[in-house]
Amino acid sequence: MTNTPAIATTIEEVLEHLENIIHTSVSSEDRIGFFAALYHKVTLKVKEDIDNGLFEDGSRLAYLDVLFANRYLYAAYEWQKDPESPLISKSWKKAFQNLNSSRKLVLQHLLLGMNAHINLDLGIAVVEAVKNGSHIDDLRKDYNSINNILSGLTYGVINNLRMISPFLSIIGLKGSSSNSMLIQFSLGNARDGAWVFATDLIQKQSSEADAFIAERDSSIEGLGQMLVTNSGFLRIGIFITHLFEWKKASRITTLLHTHKKLSMHELKVN
Repeated sequence: MTNTPAIATTIEEVLEHLENIIHTSVSSEDRIGFFAALYHKVTLKVKEDIDNGLFEDGSRLAYLDVLFANRYLYAAYEWQKDPESPLISKSWKKAFQNLNSSRKLVLQHLLLGMNAHINLDLGIAVVEAVKNGSHIDDLRKDYNSINNILSGLTYGVINNLRMISPFLSIIGLKGSSSNSMLIQFSLGNARDGAWVFATDLIQKQSSEADAFIAERDSSIEGLGQMLVTNSGFLRIGIFITHLFEWKKASRITTLLHTHKKLSMHELKVN
């Protein structure tokens, strides 16, 4: 299994790279900034909790966090250089390809990024971290802690999407409907599945690992497709929700990143 290049070596560098993606996307009206803004919030919270000594092993968790983040950063930079690059996983290509569609909801863009990063990247990052000398079971407590942070902040951001998408309740924002996209992609199931994937992957010989990852990647790509292929009442709900959703990518990214209070003039401009 080939490790991801070390684009960042510290959490501070991860934050710098995420800010670079966010600022570039705002200037270019690129939707890639949506997920980067969400990820920046998660990473900043993880850093704060590490600095406050809230994890069992802060340095080990920081190492895992950087390995994990590098998989996203590498995919994002490769995509910006060459969308056809064979070095981008199928899961991330599915997410990035949909950035070109203005008809996808902001929620769908965020879920596509979460799908690729949690369902595929997280398990691989855990195995890479274990190769540094830890035993996989040693990571479980801090793994659960970081995923609790991810869960809390993610749902907080999704709830803040009500400002961007006033009619999100139509598609079951809180996952109360059987047709809800949050049922199709359950964050809790994703992080549990990522751990199972990691425990299976770590038992594979080097010659088997790549094939195992490729199989997983294809499966997660399929799940990504489900997130953007909707039918029946959900399709109608998405259509209505999209009609009233903000359209300007830079405005959406800025709100997701800063949660600043926008002026009345900004609120009137899509």
